[in-house]
Amino acid sequence: MYCQTLPISNYNLNPTNTSSSFHCLNPNAQPIQFAKFQSVSKFRFGFCNSIRRVSVSPNNLRKHVGLVGIRCEGLQGKEDTKDDDDKVYIKRCLELARKAVGCTSPNPMVGCVIVKDDKIVGEGFHPKAGQPHAEVFALRDAGDLAENATAYVSLEPCNHHGRTPPCSEALIKAKVKKVVVGMVDPNPIVASRGVAKLRDAGIDVTVGVEEEMCKKLNEAWIHQMQTGKPFVTLRYSLTINGSLSDDLGEESTEAGGYYSRLLQEHDAVVLSSKSLQKHPLPESKEPNSNQPLHIVLVKRPDLPHLTLQEETASKVIIFTDQETDMGSEQGIETVVLDKMNLTTILEHCQHQGLCSVLLDLRGSFGDFEDILKGVEENLVQKFVVEVLPVWGESKEEASFEAIKISQRAGLKNLEPKTEGKSVLLEGYF
Repeated sequence: MYCQTLPISNYNLNPTNTSSSFHCLNPNAQPIQFAKFQSVSKFRFGFCNSIRRVSVSPNNLRKHVGLVGIRCEGLQGKEDTKDDDDKVYIKRCLELARKAVGCTSPNPMVGCVIVKDDKIVGEGFHPKAGQPHAEVFALRDAGDLAENATAYVSLEPCNHHGRTPPCSEALIKAKVKKVVVGMVDPNPIVASRGVAKLRDAGIDVTVGVEEEMCKKLNEAWIHQMQTGKPFVTLRYSLTINGSLSDDLGEESTEAGGYYSRLLQEHDAVVLSSKSLQKHPLPESKEPNSNQPLHIVLVKRPDLPHLTLQEETASKVIIFTDQETDMGSEQGIETVVLDKMNLTTILEHCQHQGLCSVLLDLRGSFGDFEDILKGVEENLVQKFVVEVLPVWGESKEEASFEAIKISQRAGLKNLEPKTEGKSVLLEGYF
């Protein structure tokens, strides 16, 4: 902290009415007013909210002769402001990355922003596996303005040759001055090597800004990278009296509803064949959404044939523990298992390069009885429960089993929220 004496004119003091003030040690000094404001600036490439902390001096600072005013300013102020700016721009990266929800698997969702002179001059995100990464699109957007600019990216820039060239080299070639990274890449091929490459080139690198938010965005991809297994979410519906229900809230299946978003976010959804007797194959209503692979569990050979459109049939696999001709006329793939369990299903998904699987507990609890043992085997990571505002028919045994499984597995980070007329519970095992 430093203090500077200021000459004061011989006039009365008219204080400014503000919400907070900073008092100096001089008892005769006029308190200097401080305020926070958020400025929203519109740029050609998008919007940016930058947070500033400024000192506000009275417009007519007057004092009696012989008294002095002291202006005190914390040296940490600029650092705090810079940290706030870094968070704002990383959050913008996450907004951009989310535009590709359901489209990038088996790659992560990544966003990048190029900032120069406190203005966004370039933006980009990774739209699909095999296409350029977020940094490439942002650098193209910025052009020559990328030189001596700061690049913000939600995930560490890659440093290896895959289907696209290394992003670390692209940033070095563009002559950026600084790179701010949301989180380090858990991929062993990358694992801080991108950061090291940038620092070796003389670029200032900051790591770990809004790290938890960045991890949340790509939780399925991170889990697959660390374990080699798909990320599994268990979903089911309960009535207010605790009965399992095959129904969903009216709003949940529409665009923006939680169930529509779950289908968009997951590479595959596992269903009981009995649910198809009452409901069609579920599809995400999100705009331009890729539909998940439908894995249908069949434990009865006398079920009717599936009636599907040609483009839908290619996204269906039947898992059964006995021979069946269900869907055979449409060329639907059928996998006959000696015993139906979650391990076998996940191995099949893993071989197809799928990162995330949704277990949709509808139709018949009996079809999922062996599958749900995977919860206790730590094969399920997340759960989503919709509590419907209705009184349901009693299915005591099935309902008790579903709740008991959740209790045995242990829950953490439970988060309740409203979803239309229902209550949605989300948490992790």
